[in-house]
Amino acid sequence: MSHPYLPPPYPPPPERSAELRQRFAEEARAERPDLSALCLLIGAETDGSLDETGIDAAQAELDRLAGELPYRPDGPRAWAEAVRRLLGTRYGFHGTPGDYQRLESSLLHEVLRRRRGLPILLSMVWLEVARRAGAPVYGVALPGHFVVGFGAAAEQVLADPFDGGRVLTGADAELLVAGATGASLDPAVLEPARPLDVVQRILNNIRAWAAARPERSDVALRAVELALLIPSHPARLRYERGQLLVQRGQFVAGAEEMEHYADLVEVVDESVARKVRQEAGTARAKLN
Repeated sequence: MSHPYLPPPYPPPPERSAELRQRFAEEARAERPDLSALCLLIGAETDGSLDETGIDAAQAELDRLAGELPYRPDGPRAWAEAVRRLLGTRYGFHGTPGDYQRLESSLLHEVLRRRRGLPILLSMVWLEVARRAGAPVYGVALPGHFVVGFGAAAEQVLADPFDGGRVLTGADAELLVAGATGASLDPAVLEPARPLDVVQRILNNIRAWAAARPERSDVALRAVELALLIPSHPARLRYERGQLLVQRGQFVAGAEEMEHYADLVEVVDESVARKVRQEAGTARAKLN
């Protein structure tokens, strides 16, 4: 299928998209959601060239990399250093400021291919490779930056995949947070990140990329619609979906979504609900 008015990546055809979304919704509702599967489904829904063979190849690459880690290093720091040597030094996975400008930096299959990406996607590579090898590993959602943690709280070791897996001291983590937000480090953010929060954050990054490029409202809409499939999603996503539909000329569908959001928000803020209904009315008027 050609898309003469869209730059790549091109979306998948409707039947494929419907199947991908169903699988994404099922995985998001699973008792233990599979992060790599969810990331690759996001990739396939964003980039129609990622077929089942490509998804399987990405999973196989994660397995292959895990097979190159040494058998059960002794303790969290040894794990962190072993993964850094493999992924950061040997294979050159890292990030640069320019990676923030590229959509591929948020797509796991492209990060595996390019060995470059955003902090959270590079962290997904670290997590999935180390987890497969038996490491006590988890994501850590620092404000403005994402890293990985090894070991329980009392012996926690943090590594920064964006910086090639550099093992962080406490002062390093403080500086990362201060640089990103100007605030001090709250120990609560060092807790393991919940998988669905990680996925929502990845989709937020895709939406932010698309928001700066109005011609890619198709990418933004797909990211919002996937985010709506995650249990306990923010209600405001419905409003955002309505705005995107209107922006794309789907005035009735967009107005209906805004009105649905207004119904939800009315119980907590009548003035916001009133403004959203006015916006929905303006959208409907564009049909005349």
